[in-house]
Amino acid sequence: MSDVDSDEEQLEMEEFPDGDEEFCAQSYIPNYGSVPGEQEQLASELGPYCNEATYLFGPKSGVEFDGNEDSAFFADGQRRIDFVLAYEEEQRKPSDQKRMRSILNRKRKRALFQENLTKVGLQIEGTRSILDFRTIFLKLHAPWEVLCRYAELLHIKLPLHSNDIKQKSSTFNCITKIFSVDEDKIPPEAEYFTAPFEMDRIKSFHTTDRDAFFTPATRSRIVKYILNRCEYKRGKPSKFGITKLLDSKTYKAAYNLHDCKFNLKSSDPSCPNERYLLYKEWAHPKNFYKLQPLDLIRKYFGEKIGIYFAWLGFYTGMLAIAGFTGLICFIFGILTRDDSTWSQEVCDPAIGGSIIMCPQCDRECTYWRLNITCQSSRKLAIFDNHGTLVYAIFMGIWVTVFLEFWKRRQAELEYEWDTVELEQEEPCRPEYEAKCTIPRKNPITQEEEMVPHSACEKCMLIFCVGSTVIFWISLIIASVVAIIVYRLAVFFEFSVNLGKAMDNDLEPLKDYLTPQIATSVTASLINFVFIMILNILYERVAIWITDFELPRTQTDYENSLTLKMFLFQFVNYYSSCFYIAFFKGKVVGYPGKPVYWLGRFRNEECDPGGCLVELSTQLLIVMGGKAIWNNVQEILIPWLKNLIGRYCTKSSENVLPRWEQDYQLQPISKLGLFYEYLEMVIQFGFATIFVASFPLAPLLALINNIIEIRVDAWKMTTQYRRIIPAKAQDIGAWLPILHGVAVFAAVTNALIIAFTSDMIPRLVYYWTLSVQPYGEHSSPTMHGYINSTLSVFRVTDFSNLSKPIVVPYWFDPATDTTCRYRDLRYPPDHPLQYHHSLYFWHVMAAKLAFIIVMEHVVFGVNFLVSYWIPDVPEKIKEQIKREKYLTQKLLHEAHLTDWHSKTTNASKAPVKGPGGLKSKDMDV
Repeated sequence: MSDVDSDEEQLEMEEFPDGDEEFCAQSYIPNYGSVPGEQEQLASELGPYCNEATYLFGPKSGVEFDGNEDSAFFADGQRRIDFVLAYEEEQRKPSDQKRMRSILNRKRKRALFQENLTKVGLQIEGTRSILDFRTIFLKLHAPWEVLCRYAELLHIKLPLHSNDIKQKSSTFNCITKIFSVDEDKIPPEAEYFTAPFEMDRIKSFHTTDRDAFFTPATRSRIVKYILNRCEYKRGKPSKFGITKLLDSKTYKAAYNLHDCKFNLKSSDPSCPNERYLLYKEWAHPKNFYKLQPLDLIRKYFGEKIGIYFAWLGFYTGMLAIAGFTGLICFIFGILTRDDSTWSQEVCDPAIGGSIIMCPQCDRECTYWRLNITCQSSRKLAIFDNHGTLVYAIFMGIWVTVFLEFWKRRQAELEYEWDTVELEQEEPCRPEYEAKCTIPRKNPITQEEEMVPHSACEKCMLIFCVGSTVIFWISLIIASVVAIIVYRLAVFFEFSVNLGKAMDNDLEPLKDYLTPQIATSVTASLINFVFIMILNILYERVAIWITDFELPRTQTDYENSLTLKMFLFQFVNYYSSCFYIAFFKGKVVGYPGKPVYWLGRFRNEECDPGGCLVELSTQLLIVMGGKAIWNNVQEILIPWLKNLIGRYCTKSSENVLPRWEQDYQLQPISKLGLFYEYLEMVIQFGFATIFVASFPLAPLLALINNIIEIRVDAWKMTTQYRRIIPAKAQDIGAWLPILHGVAVFAAVTNALIIAFTSDMIPRLVYYWTLSVQPYGEHSSPTMHGYINSTLSVFRVTDFSNLSKPIVVPYWFDPATDTTCRYRDLRYPPDHPLQYHHSLYFWHVMAAKLAFIIVMEHVVFGVNFLVSYWIPDVPEKIKEQIKREKYLTQKLLHEAHLTDWHSKTTNASKAPVKGPGGLKSKDMDV
């Protein structure tokens, strides 16, 4: 037996020790579907622990399957199945007393749990699995009275009055109709004004059809609320909640049902076939260009899933604008690269071919000619041009426009989906309530309430959580340092051996695969592997410390976990890009006095054209690799698990009931959409933070998102059990994170253009140093730029540690007395030889001025855009006012009118005198 099983059994024995009179005082609900005679055996086994066993549903051994594979009702065909619990009957071996006690303890927990479910009003029907005789399914039904009671408790908004405000038709309807879902197949939902449900005023609500008054999603949400708060062990502290029973394997699954098969329309007239419609009109790849049926998604999966797909669809639509503009910028770079004077000078044999460059590593590296970097300079000209500068400013404004218009769209969905006042009605998490043992005075109500932590414990908790997060972020930084050391070491090897390896068979690649490119590609691949491994490890740590933190509500839990995971992933994914953009090649010294890492590794330099191409390569590998890995993982893992599950449970039975078909599907993760949001927000960072170096990033994000929407839709409708509906007002903590990324992107793009690209040095040379009196030309030009930006070094000034051992055959020490390197320093024999020149300080001042100007332009335009675009559309404000008016009129004023009428009638009623005579008769 494994250690995990032993721990579970020990926990169960602690929960139900010998002589637990509290449990024995309760009636026992049997395991439904027991084989004949097994109930009597179970009663005898429980004899030493309990004096009586009351079977609330009699000796019936289970409900037989009627052959209707799409039925979502009890055997009577009337009561809807709102939830399903599944468990396996364990085999009992009398010789194994420890195992016997574990089995009995699980049975006791199920017994008390199911008894308490019936006490709150839920109805239970049990049946045995067709494929596996040991598996028992408990079908739960919430009667009308239970639904009404909990709808009032949870402040669920229900239809009050049809929306009588006329909607204005959009001028773009003729365009959007092409991309919209066919309304004949998925008709639009009827619009109602809604109000929190009140049982006393039920007549004011739109209750013409009781069966349709509570949607299946609302019914499932109510039952899940009951399951989360139902006790399975009484006492202090009491233990409750289906989550803990699932964790302890007392139940194998708890889920709500799909309404039919995804690929076959049900012939049952009571089946709405919403799953089939979602697959055909939403999840199928043929619909990649169509808008999403958000109302049907929300109706079937709940508001939380609906708001995710609404945000993802809106983000993808906005990416179409950014991606198309980035493609134009990229095409502009391709068309103008042959007009780039500085790139032509690098490739020109008379200019670049005559410039001898200094070795880029000690001793083993040798001199080389500048024109061997011709291909990399041509590629650099595609990305490093004036179009990229304009595009970076455009993206800084695009981010704000995207976020502001999303707020408007979110406000529309909040109203349409009745989540405007959700924060006031969200209940506490069961895990939080179970740990509330410390009394505290509420400063608002001035009443005593129970909290899980004292003030001192909370401070210690914050310290421990913060220390853990800082430790793991430090671990990422350590891995980045390891990658840097790898780059420094392997660049030396590539510089020495790569040219020799390509002398024969790989000669055509010699101009493309330089030591810098080889180092960048291999380091990026290794860094990507490190990222994936650290993500897996930290994910578990983040969940553990968030559970330990014990947030009050599910929203607080997800927000806390969101912040921890994003901080980690931000450093994990972007740290290598920041190194290339802002650190590589910046502090390298000069050939006679290079800077060393750890006293051993010489700091690596950028290509003579700059580090922008390397940064683009890093982005392409990490961003593309992440997208491919995630999509393959999301498709293959659930598909393979379901395939293996179907193979292992292969049976001659062709018809399975709906609850058993769904049981074979994969359960959704506890965190649900958390990883989907995280994936998209990290992608949003790649598409905005480094867009100045890679204008195609938004286009790649657009292509990925078009696939992502259909992949997520496909797996939710075909591979996973139906997600338990949940309310969500917005995208939660992700919105302020997106705002933070937007601000960070504006600053980062300004820094990339200033310090990573050569845009500013080229502009300074063009407008200042190329013309008289500083230059030789009468009008601004880029001719001579390469020569002016490469400093001169005297070869006799090499130290013995740096002097190359071998020199190329074309290098003549008698005539070639100097070499060039990428920097702006004074030449030898100058009074300030090898110090930064005046040109360097001019360029530095221009870079700082550019950063200030660009940031002020972007932030100024963003402020104006935010001011001009209101967060809530005017039509939504009108509808909210209309809804409040109707709520006041139909509920509150109507209640007062009824009360006033009753009071008036009572005062007008004739008073009877003695003998039952009316007062008027007495007067006569």
